Amino acid sequence: MSKPDPGMNALGVLALELAGGDAPRHAALSSEQAGELAERVGRDLAKLVPGVSGLDFVFAGAHFDPAEVLRPGWPVHRRLEELQMRAPGRNQGPRMLAFGAGADGDVPLPFQADAALTGGGLRVVPFLLTGTEVAQTRAVAEALEDVLLAQGMAQPDTALQAQTAFGAQIEHARYFTVNDLAAMMSMQYDNQGLAALWPLIETALMAPQDAQWLDSTPEPLLRYADGEVRMALFDPAGWCAFYNHGTGDCDRLQGIYEQYLMRQRQMAAVLEAHGLPVLFVHCEAGQDARALLTK
Repeated sequence: MSKPDPGMNALGVLALELAGGDAPRHAALSSEQAGELAERVGRDLAKLVPGVSGLDFVFAGAHFDPAEVLRPGWPVHRRLEELQMRAPGRNQGPRMLAFGAGADGDVPLPFQADAALTGGGLRVVPFLLTGTEVAQTRAVAEALEDVLLAQGMAQPDTALQAQTAFGAQIEHARYFTVNDLAAMMSMQYDNQGLAALWPLIETALMAPQDAQWLDSTPEPLLRYADGEVRMALFDPAGWCAFYNHGTGDCDRLQGIYEQYLMRQRQMAAVLEAHGLPVLFVHCEAGQDARALLTK
Protein backbone atom coordinates (compact mmCIF):
# COMPACT_ATOMS: atom_id res chain seq x y z
CA MET A 1 0.00 0.00 0.00
CA SER A 2 1.43 3.39 -0.95
CA LYS A 3 1.96 6.12 1.60
CA PRO A 4 -0.36 9.12 1.56
CA ASP A 5 0.78 12.14 -0.41
CA PRO A 6 1.69 14.74 2.23
CA GLY A 7 0.71 17.57 -0.13
CA MET A 8 1.14 20.81 1.77
CA ASN A 9 1.56 19.10 5.13
CA ALA A 10 3.93 16.82 7.00
CA LEU A 11 2.03 14.90 9.67
CA GLY A 12 3.64 13.47 12.78
CA VAL A 13 3.29 12.69 16.47
CA LEU A 14 5.28 12.76 19.66
CA ALA A 15 4.70 9.22 20.94
CA LEU A 16 4.75 8.73 24.70
CA GLU A 17 5.27 5.19 25.95
CA LEU A 18 3.87 5.13 29.47
CA ALA A 19 5.51 3.29 32.33
CA GLY A 20 3.48 1.12 34.64
CA GLY A 21 0.25 1.47 32.69
CA ASP A 22 -0.75 4.70 34.44
CA ALA A 23 -2.76 7.15 32.35
CA PRO A 24 -1.56 10.77 32.25
CA ARG A 25 -3.24 12.92 34.89
CA HIS A 26 -3.87 15.79 32.46
CA ALA A 27 -5.75 15.38 29.18
CA ALA A 28 -4.35 18.63 27.78
CA LEU A 29 -1.75 21.24 28.63
CA SER A 30 -2.32 24.88 29.38
CA SER A 31 -1.51 27.24 26.51
CA GLU A 32 1.74 28.18 28.24
CA GLN A 33 2.76 24.55 28.76
CA ALA A 34 1.82 23.68 25.19
CA GLY A 35 4.04 26.48 23.95
CA GLU A 36 6.98 25.34 26.06
CA LEU A 37 6.70 21.74 24.90
CA ALA A 38 6.22 22.82 21.28
CA GLU A 39 9.48 24.79 21.42
CA ARG A 40 11.39 21.71 22.52
CA VAL A 41 9.70 19.45 19.97
CA GLY A 42 10.37 21.94 17.17
CA ARG A 43 14.01 22.18 18.23
CA ASP A 44 14.39 18.39 18.27
CA LEU A 45 12.87 18.03 14.81
CA ALA A 46 15.00 20.83 13.37
CA LYS A 47 18.13 19.06 14.60
CA LEU A 48 17.09 15.97 12.69
CA VAL A 49 15.84 17.80 9.58
CA PRO A 50 17.06 21.42 9.35
CA GLY A 51 14.34 22.32 6.84
CA VAL A 52 11.77 22.05 9.67
CA SER A 53 12.73 25.54 10.87
CA GLY A 54 11.55 27.03 7.57
CA LEU A 55 7.95 25.79 8.00
CA ASP A 56 4.99 26.56 10.21
CA PHE A 57 5.03 24.17 13.16
CA VAL A 58 1.56 23.46 14.56
CA PHE A 59 1.29 21.55 17.83
CA ALA A 60 -1.62 20.22 19.89
CA GLY A 61 -0.97 20.10 23.61
CA ALA A 62 -3.20 17.05 24.07
CA HIS A 63 -2.67 13.30 23.87
CA PHE A 64 -4.67 10.68 22.00
CA ASP A 65 -4.85 6.94 21.49
CA PRO A 66 -3.00 6.05 18.25
CA ALA A 67 -6.26 4.80 16.70
CA GLU A 68 -7.70 8.32 16.98
CA VAL A 69 -4.89 9.65 14.82
CA LEU A 70 -5.02 6.72 12.38
CA ARG A 71 -8.47 7.49 11.01
CA PRO A 72 -9.55 8.11 7.41
CA GLY A 73 -8.90 11.70 6.41
CA TRP A 74 -6.47 12.17 9.33
CA PRO A 75 -9.08 14.18 11.31
CA VAL A 76 -6.87 15.16 14.27
CA HIS A 77 -4.27 16.64 11.93
CA ARG A 78 -6.98 18.25 9.83
CA ARG A 79 -8.03 20.15 12.96
CA LEU A 80 -4.49 21.44 13.30
CA GLU A 81 -4.51 22.49 9.64
CA GLU A 82 -7.76 24.39 10.14
CA LEU A 83 -6.35 26.22 13.16
CA GLN A 84 -3.15 27.03 11.26
CA MET A 85 -5.11 28.51 8.39
CA ARG A 86 -7.13 30.74 10.74
CA ALA A 87 -4.17 31.92 12.82
CA PRO A 88 -2.85 35.45 12.20
CA GLY A 89 0.50 36.08 10.55
CA ARG A 90 0.20 33.92 7.44
CA ASN A 91 2.80 34.66 4.77
CA GLN A 92 4.93 36.51 7.32
CA GLY A 93 7.53 33.80 7.86
CA PRO A 94 7.56 30.53 9.76
CA ARG A 95 5.34 30.41 12.84
CA MET A 96 5.15 28.17 15.88
CA LEU A 97 1.51 27.62 16.82
CA ALA A 98 0.71 25.68 19.98
CA PHE A 99 -2.81 24.98 21.21
CA GLY A 100 -3.78 23.89 24.70
CA ALA A 101 -6.62 24.03 27.19
CA GLY A 102 -8.52 27.22 27.85
CA ALA A 103 -8.00 29.49 30.82
CA ASP A 104 -10.74 27.58 32.65
CA GLY A 105 -8.89 24.32 32.09
CA ASP A 106 -11.45 22.95 29.66
CA VAL A 107 -10.06 20.97 26.75
CA PRO A 108 -11.23 22.45 23.41
CA LEU A 109 -13.58 20.13 21.54
CA PRO A 110 -11.14 19.49 18.66
CA PHE A 111 -8.65 18.08 21.15
CA GLN A 112 -10.90 16.05 23.42
CA ALA A 113 -9.66 12.48 23.23
CA ASP A 114 -12.13 9.59 23.17
CA ALA A 115 -12.67 8.57 26.81
CA ALA A 116 -13.42 5.01 25.66
CA LEU A 117 -9.88 4.67 24.31
CA THR A 118 -7.93 5.65 27.41
CA GLY A 119 -5.80 3.17 29.30
CA GLY A 120 -3.43 2.11 26.54
CA GLY A 121 0.30 2.11 27.09
CA LEU A 122 0.99 4.51 24.21
CA ARG A 123 -0.36 8.03 23.84
CA VAL A 124 0.45 10.32 20.92
CA VAL A 125 0.63 14.11 20.72
CA PRO A 126 0.03 15.34 17.15
CA PHE A 127 1.94 17.98 15.23
CA LEU A 128 1.88 19.32 11.69
CA LEU A 129 4.45 21.09 9.52
CA THR A 130 3.40 23.15 6.55
CA GLY A 131 4.64 25.92 4.31
CA THR A 132 3.61 28.09 1.41
CA GLU A 133 5.77 26.17 -1.07
CA VAL A 134 4.67 22.62 -1.80
CA ALA A 135 8.17 21.52 -2.81
CA GLN A 136 9.63 22.79 0.46
CA THR A 137 7.05 20.99 2.60
CA ARG A 138 7.33 17.83 0.54
CA ALA A 139 11.11 17.78 0.96
CA VAL A 140 10.79 18.07 4.73
CA ALA A 141 8.07 15.40 4.84
CA GLU A 142 10.23 12.99 2.86
CA ALA A 143 13.25 13.70 5.07
CA LEU A 144 11.22 13.02 8.20
CA GLU A 145 10.10 9.70 6.68
CA ASP A 146 13.77 8.82 6.21
CA VAL A 147 15.07 9.70 9.67
CA LEU A 148 12.41 9.61 12.38
CA LEU A 149 11.88 5.87 12.70
CA ALA A 150 15.60 5.21 13.19
CA GLN A 151 16.74 8.42 14.91
CA GLY A 152 13.63 10.06 16.30
CA MET A 153 14.12 9.79 20.05
CA ALA A 154 13.08 12.96 21.83
CA GLN A 155 15.80 14.80 23.72
CA PRO A 156 15.85 14.11 27.48
CA ASP A 157 14.65 17.59 28.42
CA THR A 158 11.73 17.26 25.98
CA ALA A 159 10.71 13.93 27.48
CA LEU A 160 10.99 15.37 30.99
CA GLN A 161 8.91 18.40 30.02
CA ALA A 162 6.20 16.12 28.57
CA GLN A 163 6.28 13.92 31.67
CA THR A 164 5.92 16.86 34.05
CA ALA A 165 3.31 18.73 32.02
CA PHE A 166 1.02 15.76 31.32
CA GLY A 167 1.53 14.17 34.75
CA ALA A 168 2.67 10.84 33.37
CA GLN A 169 5.48 8.38 33.98
CA ILE A 170 7.06 8.13 30.54
CA GLU A 171 9.32 5.22 29.61
CA HIS A 172 10.22 6.50 26.15
CA ALA A 173 9.36 9.58 24.08
CA ARG A 174 10.02 9.57 20.35
CA TYR A 175 8.83 11.05 17.08
CA PHE A 176 6.94 9.26 14.32
CA THR A 177 5.42 10.30 11.05
CA VAL A 178 1.85 9.05 10.67
CA ASN A 179 3.24 6.40 8.31
CA ASP A 180 5.69 5.24 10.98
CA LEU A 181 2.82 5.10 13.47
CA ALA A 182 0.73 3.03 11.05
CA ALA A 183 3.60 0.59 10.54
CA MET A 184 4.04 0.24 14.30
CA MET A 185 0.32 -0.35 14.82
CA SER A 186 0.36 -2.99 12.09
CA MET A 187 3.05 -4.88 13.98
CA GLN A 188 1.16 -4.47 17.25
CA TYR A 189 -2.01 -5.89 15.74
CA ASP A 190 0.01 -8.77 14.34
CA ASN A 191 1.25 -9.52 17.86
CA GLN A 192 -2.33 -9.35 19.16
CA GLY A 193 -3.63 -11.82 16.58
CA LEU A 194 -5.35 -9.12 14.52
CA ALA A 195 -3.07 -9.12 11.48
CA ALA A 196 -5.96 -10.14 9.20
CA LEU A 197 -7.80 -6.92 10.04
CA TRP A 198 -5.01 -4.48 9.21
CA PRO A 199 -5.40 -4.49 5.39
CA LEU A 200 -8.92 -3.06 5.79
CA ILE A 201 -7.69 -0.29 8.10
CA GLU A 202 -4.73 0.44 5.84
CA THR A 203 -6.97 0.68 2.78
CA ALA A 204 -9.29 3.10 4.59
CA LEU A 205 -6.30 5.26 5.55
CA MET A 206 -4.18 5.17 2.43
CA ALA A 207 -6.59 4.42 -0.42
CA PRO A 208 -10.11 5.09 0.87
CA GLN A 209 -11.59 4.95 -2.63
CA ASP A 210 -10.60 1.26 -2.95
CA ALA A 211 -12.42 -1.79 -1.60
CA GLN A 212 -10.85 -4.46 0.61
CA TRP A 213 -12.08 -7.87 1.80
CA LEU A 214 -11.34 -9.99 4.81
CA ASP A 215 -12.38 -13.36 3.43
CA SER A 216 -10.24 -15.99 5.11
CA THR A 217 -11.66 -18.96 7.00
CA PRO A 218 -12.28 -19.09 9.95
CA GLU A 219 -12.24 -15.30 10.31
CA PRO A 220 -15.43 -13.24 10.06
CA LEU A 221 -16.35 -12.08 6.56
CA LEU A 222 -15.85 -8.32 6.11
CA ARG A 223 -15.73 -5.84 3.24
CA TYR A 224 -14.52 -2.26 3.38
CA ALA A 225 -15.88 0.15 0.76
CA ASP A 226 -17.11 3.74 0.63
CA GLY A 227 -15.95 4.62 4.10
CA GLU A 228 -17.64 1.80 6.01
CA VAL A 229 -17.14 -1.86 6.81
CA ARG A 230 -19.91 -4.38 6.19
CA MET A 231 -19.66 -7.53 8.30
CA ALA A 232 -21.63 -10.71 7.66
CA LEU A 233 -23.79 -11.65 10.63
CA PHE A 234 -24.68 -15.34 10.49
CA ASP A 235 -27.14 -17.27 12.60
CA PRO A 236 -25.81 -20.71 13.68
CA ALA A 237 -27.17 -22.48 10.60
CA GLY A 238 -25.84 -19.83 8.24
CA TRP A 239 -22.45 -19.93 9.96
CA CYS A 240 -22.28 -23.71 9.62
CA ALA A 241 -23.19 -23.50 5.94
CA PHE A 242 -20.77 -20.71 5.06
CA TYR A 243 -17.79 -22.27 6.86
CA ASN A 244 -18.62 -25.77 5.58
CA HIS A 245 -19.45 -27.33 8.91
CA GLY A 246 -21.79 -30.27 8.55
CA THR A 247 -25.35 -29.52 9.57
CA GLY A 248 -25.26 -32.36 12.05
CA ASP A 249 -22.25 -30.79 13.75
CA CYS A 250 -23.85 -27.42 14.48
CA ASP A 251 -25.09 -28.27 17.95
CA ARG A 252 -21.74 -29.54 19.17
CA LEU A 253 -19.99 -26.53 17.64
CA GLN A 254 -22.02 -24.03 19.66
CA GLY A 255 -18.96 -23.08 21.71
CA ILE A 256 -16.92 -22.36 18.57
CA TYR A 257 -19.80 -20.29 17.19
CA GLU A 258 -19.82 -18.22 20.40
CA GLN A 259 -16.08 -17.64 20.00
CA TYR A 260 -16.73 -16.54 16.43
CA LEU A 261 -19.26 -13.96 17.66
CA MET A 262 -16.73 -12.70 20.20
CA ARG A 263 -14.18 -12.34 17.42
CA GLN A 264 -16.69 -10.29 15.44
CA ARG A 265 -17.26 -7.97 18.40
CA GLN A 266 -13.52 -7.59 18.91
CA MET A 267 -12.94 -6.68 15.27
CA ALA A 268 -15.88 -4.27 15.22
CA ALA A 269 -14.49 -2.47 18.29
CA VAL A 270 -11.06 -2.09 16.67
CA LEU A 271 -12.54 -0.80 13.41
CA GLU A 272 -14.75 1.69 15.23
CA ALA A 273 -11.74 2.93 17.22
CA HIS A 274 -10.21 3.81 13.86
CA GLY A 275 -13.30 5.78 12.92
CA LEU A 276 -14.74 3.13 10.63
CA PRO A 277 -18.47 2.48 11.07
CA VAL A 278 -19.41 -1.20 11.02
CA LEU A 279 -22.68 -2.35 9.48
CA PHE A 280 -23.76 -5.88 10.35
CA VAL A 281 -25.51 -7.61 7.44
CA HIS A 282 -27.75 -10.55 8.34
CA CYS A 283 -26.95 -13.60 6.22
CA GLU A 284 -29.08 -16.72 6.42
CA ALA A 285 -28.27 -20.22 5.24
CA GLY A 286 -28.64 -20.43 1.48
CA GLN A 287 -27.93 -16.73 0.89
CA ASP A 288 -24.81 -15.52 -0.91
CA ALA A 289 -23.05 -13.67 1.91
CA ARG A 290 -20.43 -12.10 -0.34
CA ALA A 291 -23.09 -10.75 -2.66
CA LEU A 292 -24.99 -9.28 0.29
CA LEU A 293 -21.90 -7.41 1.45
CA THR A 294 -21.45 -5.77 -1.96
CA LYS A 295 -24.98 -4.29 -2.07
